[in-house]
Amino acid sequence: MSTSTARPISKLVEFSTCEISDALIKLKLPHGGYIPDIHMLSPSASESSLRICGPAYTVRMVSASDTAAPKLSAHFVDTAPEGSVVVIGAPPEVKNAVWGGLMTTGAQARLAQGVIISGRCRDLSEHRSLGFPVFARGHSTLGQSPFTRPSEINIPLTIKPIPSADFGGAEEFPAVTIQPGDWMVADEDGVVCVPRELEDRVIELTVKGRHIDNLCMEDIKAGKGVQVSFKLHRGK
Repeated sequence: MSTSTARPISKLVEFSTCEISDALIKLKLPHGGYIPDIHMLSPSASESSLRICGPAYTVRMVSASDTAAPKLSAHFVDTAPEGSVVVIGAPPEVKNAVWGGLMTTGAQARLAQGVIISGRCRDLSEHRSLGFPVFARGHSTLGQSPFTRPSEINIPLTIKPIPSADFGGAEEFPAVTIQPGDWMVADEDGVVCVPRELEDRVIELTVKGRHIDNLCMEDIKAGKGVQVSFKLHRGK
């Protein structure tokens, strides 16, 4: 496939998801771009240096019993753009996988960067042997049929956090809405979404934030203490 149609890689790839979330919080996004409860399942945890960064290619899954939802004319993997990150939203109640080894093979052939799943995958050993990045909420032995089916692609995808008793009655963590083409960055710490219109500002703030953190690190290593270092360089 020609690389001429691939979207250029953003400088966001140079920064960790933690640095990016800090920048998005400063830009008043209450969720900091963070999509909770999605973890790196492939490569294995030992491949912690992995980071993917690419424009979102969104896919909405629905229950197979939902006959009213739209249907796709082609398999969604076969239309994934080169350089994209496939982002799948599955119904939160389902226990089956919505991504397997054959889909990873197809996505690699399309030169996709990886897949991020608000749901489950299966065939872990196949993804890992192929070295394909898979981020998901869990895994399963069950495939899509007869439980779910893909319904829409390249649509705004709102991903809500899994309800948790850990919040203790506090306000629920904000949902994240991913627009097609938004920048998706994922590493061992988690997954973040950077709205396209904020890309330049996020890069600017992450460069500044990294410089400040490096100054703090130097002072802390020199024995000046965390509190003094934070006050000196972070102003708090």
